[in-house]
Amino acid sequence: MLSLRALNRATLARQHLLRRADLSAEALIEHLVGLQAQAPHAPYFGFWCRLKDFRAAELSQLLTERKVVRIAAMRGTVHLLSARDCLELRPITQVVFDRAVNLPNVDLAALAKAGRDLVEEKPRTNKEIGELLAPLWPDHPPESLSMAIRDSLPLVQVPPRGLWGSSGQTRTTTAEHWLGRPLASAPSVRAMVLRYLNAFGPATVADAQKWSGVMGLREVFAQLDLRTFRDDQGRELFDLPDAPRPPEDTPAPVRLLAPFDNLLLSHADRTRVLSDEHRKIVITQNGLVSGTVLVDGFVRGAWKFDQARDTAAITVRPFVRFTKKVSGAVEAEAHDLLAAAAPTATPTVRFAQAGA
Repeated sequence: MLSLRALNRATLARQHLLRRADLSAEALIEHLVGLQAQAPHAPYFGFWCRLKDFRAAELSQLLTERKVVRIAAMRGTVHLLSARDCLELRPITQVVFDRAVNLPNVDLAALAKAGRDLVEEKPRTNKEIGELLAPLWPDHPPESLSMAIRDSLPLVQVPPRGLWGSSGQTRTTTAEHWLGRPLASAPSVRAMVLRYLNAFGPATVADAQKWSGVMGLREVFAQLDLRTFRDDQGRELFDLPDAPRPPEDTPAPVRLLAPFDNLLLSHADRTRVLSDEHRKIVITQNGLVSGTVLVDGFVRGAWKFDQARDTAAITVRPFVRFTKKVSGAVEAEAHDLLAAAAPTATPTVRFAQAGA
């Protein structure tokens, strides 16, 4: 049996949230099997709460050197992946995108070839792709055509998208063209499941399917040499035999999780870190996910980063009343984040009124 707190501590240990890791940004990306990255700068906050000595320039350099890419993958959402994982995982998750394609009376192979020719000629925006394809398929809206290309091809978002301190339209080209290498011809679903458990376990089959968007994984789990547990609801959990599972009374420091952090999105049952009550506040109906405050390992508030020309602020919204000790720890963590994210700005940490 694993209690809720034991499950919480095991997951935090895998996520490097019990203590910051002495790893490179690229190593952390591969350990976590990517970071969800709809918001261009969200992954940077994910690194700051997990690494001992992270600088934004390190990740920006990985993107410009094509060692890391921004690409829609697990769950059909944009992730930050290493180049190696992009080529290995994107073919596995293609089934997620195949379910989304809905263009009747269109030769999808011909459409994909036309789209590939366009984006490999030069990176293009979705609007440009749709407008250029519209004369060939006039019976379909340009937006539908560009979305079909996004679902049919492994499109990476090229810099300056995702660079710290930069902005610009989202332009894409194919992963093969950008990285100069083909996608994996025989990607291993078993390896993907093992890596998921290493980063997010212990977990149920449903958890792994929720994280990846790939269904039918029970057979894969059955082929693996795994330890099994039960949670306090009686569900069967699987884990790597030698993975860390700290005692449930292991201290968990305050952490400011990034917006869209995969810790909150990679299990069918998220109560190991996020209660059902607070989930309704953190994750909106249109899919936005707030930055959150972990207190004793569980989400107990939300936070928001704002920057003007000479100032930077973090506003913390507690969901419960913080003790003086917890407030001090949250404020210290927020100031450290501001010093890393906006070193030349005047920092401010504000607390909104407590309450869910």
